[in-house]
Amino acid sequence: MREPAFWWRPGSGALLSPLGAIYGAVTARRMQSPGRSVGVPAICLGNLTIGGSGKTPAALAVGRLLLAAHQHPFFLTRGYGGQLAGPVRVDPTTHSAAAVGDESLLLARLAPTIVARDRLEGAKAARRGGATVIVMDDGFQNPSLVKELSILLVDSRRGIGNGRIIPAGPLRAPLKVQTARAQAIVVVGADPAPPAVTECASRHSVALFRGCLEPDRDTLAAFRGRKVLAFAGIADPQKFFATLAEGGVVIAGRTSFPDHHRYSAAEAQALIARADAENLMLVTTEKDLARLTGDPRLTQLAARASALPVRLIVDEEEQFQQMVLDVLKRRKTDL
Repeated sequence: MREPAFWWRPGSGALLSPLGAIYGAVTARRMQSPGRSVGVPAICLGNLTIGGSGKTPAALAVGRLLLAAHQHPFFLTRGYGGQLAGPVRVDPTTHSAAAVGDESLLLARLAPTIVARDRLEGAKAARRGGATVIVMDDGFQNPSLVKELSILLVDSRRGIGNGRIIPAGPLRAPLKVQTARAQAIVVVGADPAPPAVTECASRHSVALFRGCLEPDRDTLAAFRGRKVLAFAGIADPQKFFATLAEGGVVIAGRTSFPDHHRYSAAEAQALIARADAENLMLVTTEKDLARLTGDPRLTQLAARASALPVRLIVDEEEQFQQMVLDVLKRRKTDL
């Protein structure tokens, strides 16, 4: 489903705020529950709000840091949009997005990935598989597993929207409650950090980092020679379109779908037909291409579409790296 547009308008959502207060109180109480450890450290990448902040690129960035430090990280994700409850180890050669979700397929290209709706059982499976550290893509608001390091992501352009809690706004829980349980916040994008986030981070001594999603330069260069039909089913398709435009790509057409959208055969054919009629190159996100792959109805679109890879680049690279690696040092000390 699409996010309500009013979530991102200041001052909106007042009529639903009582429901948001109830939802927020329940979530806040749940987050206070003590979690359990499976004997290896867990690093969690989460969102303050519903989607669109760069959580999965952040998880991949942390995974790369850990691999460079000669660790054996396992990714742990719920597998949003997938049918399998897990725990199951993702095999990109056999699993489809319909089975395990799109994000898990991207994560599994870098390191072993466990899909599990029960995060604790998923963490146990990761440890049995040989994990020395677990990187959680989402699950910040889930209290079942102890997290040695929690990093929240927030998009600088969208911020926290109207500042209200679901269903009145995009916040997953009260801002103060979430910030108090995090060790770091990464503000992604070129816009100024949302004042409310900056204030909460300062009040709770939470490290504040700045980052950006950097597109692959070689891929952008290959796109510049053609007019493209860009399409995306992510939380913020406009961000994807803006990235292409800022990279010098001529966007002749753009089509938006809801986050984690499951494309129909008719939608796939419509995109192909327009591309053929107007001599356009089909361009999408890595998540969307992962969703297209493995579905026989979408084989032609998957073969025709090209994805734009992006990476999270943190301005304070050394401090961010040290924060992540300190988790491993603390674990050794505890043992």
